[in-house]
Amino acid sequence: MVLFPNCKINLGLNIIRKREDGYHDLETVFYPVGLRDAVEIIKSGQSGFENGVVYSSSGLRIAGDDTDNLCVKAYNMLTKDFPQLPSVQIHLHKAIPMGAGLGGGSADGAFTLKLLNEFCALNLSDEQLIAYALQLGSDCPFFIHNKPCFATGRGEVMQEVTLDLSMYTFIIVNPGIHVSTANAFSQIKPDKPRQSILDIIHQPIHFWKGQLLNDFETGVSKTHPEIACIKEQLYANGAIYASMTGSGSSVYGLFEKDMETNFSFEPSCLVYKI
Repeated sequence: MVLFPNCKINLGLNIIRKREDGYHDLETVFYPVGLRDAVEIIKSGQSGFENGVVYSSSGLRIAGDDTDNLCVKAYNMLTKDFPQLPSVQIHLHKAIPMGAGLGGGSADGAFTLKLLNEFCALNLSDEQLIAYALQLGSDCPFFIHNKPCFATGRGEVMQEVTLDLSMYTFIIVNPGIHVSTANAFSQIKPDKPRQSILDIIHQPIHFWKGQLLNDFETGVSKTHPEIACIKEQLYANGAIYASMTGSGSSVYGLFEKDMETNFSFEPSCLVYKI
C-alpha cells in the first residue's frame, strides 16, 4: 500500500507567546502543496516487537539514525496501543528537502499513521489520528487534515479556511541551508500581532506583501542573507507574494500561471515549479 505525502507552506507565521510547557503558541495558515514523497508499507513476515518494522529509504539522503525517522516512530507508537500490529516493511522515497520549512518529515510521519490505520484496519477516526500525530510533532496534525487551515496553539488547533491558490504557480527555492529551529526561536520576541493572519489571507493576494509576515524571517535572513536575496529575486521576477516558510530555509513565490520566469539561482539551490 502506497501513499504520497505532500509538503506544506506557511502563509504567515506569528509566534505569540512562550508557554509554561516550553512550547510556543503560534498562528499560521498551513497550505498543502504538491511536492511529494512516497511511503510504502508491506508485511515483512517477521514477528516480535523488537523487529516489528524494517525501514529503508531512497531519493534524497536522510541524515540521522533510522530509529529517529518519524515513519518508524509512528509505527512504534501505535504498537504500544495496538500490540497486534503485524511486522511491516516501510520504504520512504524522499523528494521533499529536509530541514527546509516544508514539513516533509512531519508529512511522512502523519501519512504513515494514515497508512497503518488503513493497512491494519485500526478504524481510528481523524480526531484520534490527530492526537497520535501531535505526539510525533507540532506540524504533523495538519497532514491528517491536509486542507488549508488556520492553525493556533502549537499548530494542532485547526480551523479550515476557504482558500484556493490553484490559479497561481508556486516557485519553491531551497538553498540547501540547515536552519537551527532552536536558534531561530532564540531570535524571536513573542508578541500578539496587530492584525490576525486569518484576516489578511481573506484579502486579495496582491495586498499580502508587507502584511503577511513570517516572524522567523528577519532573524534567519540576518544569519543567512542568501535567503533574503532569494526572496528579492522572486519579487524581481514578478512574484505577487513571496515569503520564507516555517523556520526556513525554503522561500516560495506565487506567480500568475502564464507568467514567464527567468531565474538564475546558485547551483546549490533546489528549485521546484508547481
